[in-house]
Amino acid sequence: MTEKQHVSGSYWLQTAPGGADRPALEDDLAVDVAVIGAGVAGLSTAWELARAGRSVAVLEAGRVAAGVTGHTTAKVTALHTLIYDKLRRTRGAEGARLYARSQSEAIEHAAGIVAELGVDCDWETRSAYTYVVDPGRVDELRAEAAAAKEAGLPASFVTETGLPFPVAGAVRVTGQAQFHPRKYLLALAEDLEARGGRIFERTTVQGLHEGTPCRVSAGTGATVTARDVVVATHYPVFDRALLFARLSPRRELVVAGRIEGERDPDGMYITPDEGTRSVRTAPLDGDPGDRLLIVTGEHFTPGTGDTRERFDRLSAWAGEHFPGVDLTYAWATQDIDPTDTVPMVGPMHPGARHTYVASGFGGWGMSGGMMAGRLLTAQITGEDCAWSGLYDPRRLLTAVREAPAFLKTQAEVARHFVGDRLRPTPPVDALPPGEGAVVRVGGERLAVYRDDAGALHAVSARCTHLGCLVGFNAAERAWECPCHGSRFGTDGHVVQGPATKPLEQRDI
Repeated sequence: MTEKQHVSGSYWLQTAPGGADRPALEDDLAVDVAVIGAGVAGLSTAWELARAGRSVAVLEAGRVAAGVTGHTTAKVTALHTLIYDKLRRTRGAEGARLYARSQSEAIEHAAGIVAELGVDCDWETRSAYTYVVDPGRVDELRAEAAAAKEAGLPASFVTETGLPFPVAGAVRVTGQAQFHPRKYLLALAEDLEARGGRIFERTTVQGLHEGTPCRVSAGTGATVTARDVVVATHYPVFDRALLFARLSPRRELVVAGRIEGERDPDGMYITPDEGTRSVRTAPLDGDPGDRLLIVTGEHFTPGTGDTRERFDRLSAWAGEHFPGVDLTYAWATQDIDPTDTVPMVGPMHPGARHTYVASGFGGWGMSGGMMAGRLLTAQITGEDCAWSGLYDPRRLLTAVREAPAFLKTQAEVARHFVGDRLRPTPPVDALPPGEGAVVRVGGERLAVYRDDAGALHAVSARCTHLGCLVGFNAAERAWECPCHGSRFGTDGHVVQGPATKPLEQRDI
């Protein structure tokens, strides 16, 4: 894959770069609800609350819908790879039904918003498929199709799809959707402001005091006083209930390029095989005939392995299965997986009265974030919601029941925390331009990057979240924490949390 393709960036951000340039929070403010994070979960929650008559302020460290949501593959579906058979076994038939209903109603609700606001966001109805090419996994697919149908989805087992290669079997769910996430959320943000909501960009939140009322302190020195606070930062920047111990970060790569309209596979596809492969298309701006082919896969832990090699493998797969596709876009998603399968949406900890969290969407943040907006609004406004218990972050029974996944996550964190400090480091002089590495200088581990002009830039390699050592992502030229997913620029600035403070500068 070419260097151009490595760094081209998200198609969604490039084709919807606009939106109002909103100010940072400079003065103290009092509102009913403060929402931290302006991705799909945060903006959906803020919009629902404003429509319910609450005064709302949204605090975003970067730009609206430009973080995790701006790098998604933007499938809006209740078919989440292979989940319903597992939910039926771990949460019972009623738990699986509640999950399917909550996700499906969120999709229907979003379609209604698109129609109500007249949002031009390439909303398209598509069938969603989970497929396998290995005949040995067909029984697994049959069980999933049966469980999804029992849960209330229009699901069936099929052996024929629109893909240009044969499959051993697939679960198909009709009536799902795909869209341009940034166009949708920019429209939602504008309507939120029209309803009196306030959005502040480039405002990093540094502190949260829970009380009556709550107080949120920003890095600008200003404070928001609010009755309720929602933390919708993908990975919680505040973790009063040690949720980070039940969440693990995962990245996946995306390549995309033009394909003829007649070669559109007409659906949204994902397979758990081959390190995950996901396929869908999208309309191309200004081109009514051709489509944009979007291929996702190669999931990995942040800060580990050779990202460029992974991009090459994904590009090769796309070229093999869709010959002639010209891959002109490349970016990466970041997902947070809960150890017990279901996202965490609701009160932040057992003693919480006015603080809420939305996290752990496991790669399905579009329908999950939309669902979270409705669920949190119901909880804050005192309405009943049938699936509050299913998503409650305070749940313990399922966390205990799925303890092996929890223990595996903690063992992986411990391995990085200890093992990365024992790993030998290369000499600084060996770094070529455009590369970075963790090196030992004067007894300290430094994250050192050599820019294209040959100059060295050094920061502490210790993540400012909980102290794990970062690793270098050569394709995106970023430092990444393998423990909890924080990402930093080569100069140490925070690209993505849960870290809220930059890596400390060092001289070299």
